[in-house]
Amino acid sequence: MKFLTTICLLLIAPVIWAQEADLLSLVDSGGQKEYVTGAFKSSRVINGHSVEFIGKNVLDVRILHRFGRISDGIGEFFGLDQAAMRMGFDYGLGKNLTIGVGRSTAEKELDGFIKYRPIQQATGGKGASPVSVVLAAGAALTTQKFAADAKFTDTKHRMAYYSEVIIGRKFTEAFSLQVSPTYVHRNLVASQTDDNDTYAVGIGGRLKLSKRVAFVADYHYVVSGLNKDLYKNPLSLGFDIETGGHVFQLHFSNATGMNEKAFITNTTDSWGSGEIRFGFNLSRVFTIGKKKNTPGS
Repeated sequence: MKFLTTICLLLIAPVIWAQEADLLSLVDSGGQKEYVTGAFKSSRVINGHSVEFIGKNVLDVRILHRFGRISDGIGEFFGLDQAAMRMGFDYGLGKNLTIGVGRSTAEKELDGFIKYRPIQQATGGKGASPVSVVLAAGAALTTQKFAADAKFTDTKHRMAYYSEVIIGRKFTEAFSLQVSPTYVHRNLVASQTDDNDTYAVGIGGRLKLSKRVAFVADYHYVVSGLNKDLYKNPLSLGFDIETGGHVFQLHFSNATGMNEKAFITNTTDSWGSGEIRFGFNLSRVFTIGKKKNTPGS
């Protein structure tokens, strides 16, 4: 109950605070609506989607690595001898519309998503919204071979789906926060103690430390649908480093999966037990068409 109350307060607080004072309106906008950008440096916080978009006609090539557990020690070179990877390609169909596909080595999984922003945070002007609202939905297909004695082997049993609503706000030039209620459906689950439907709430934040460096945090609390004795809530902490057209992200996480189905429903490592993995995300954008609209800093 305390958790749900906290989430409700997070959802309504931006609206209340915006009525009292807009922290981003320190410069007179002359009554013109100005959209707020740069809440996050990337279209992803770490694992989860952010309220930011890559822009129209922009291709974002994303290479993600998750190494082994640091707690495995020197024998596994503190996890660096092991690695899981995802390569993804996100494309901006419009300022507020992005599609993407990717392939992960974990479970040899293919995934795709569509992401749309009906409301963008703005200052000044009539009808300016104090928050951004983003809708995202995706699917994942496991392509690794089933065990020889597997009972369910049809393609439909390899499928999983997710949908989420992301509500975020850039409170100041240095601080942004978002909340993302998420629903995941798996056609096939590994254990009878798990449900096909999983509900989670994600929280993502960014604290700007310098012009090109920011601290980021990404956490998903699983409300229901998983065996809590086996599965853990994914938590990732890291730093965004912007270098021209690249956004390089270094982080530590207890999650190996790199799409919503994977990191929300398949995380079994625990921060409390020291089961932490070092990883990085590398994002490089290319302008395919004439128009470019990338997130600000």
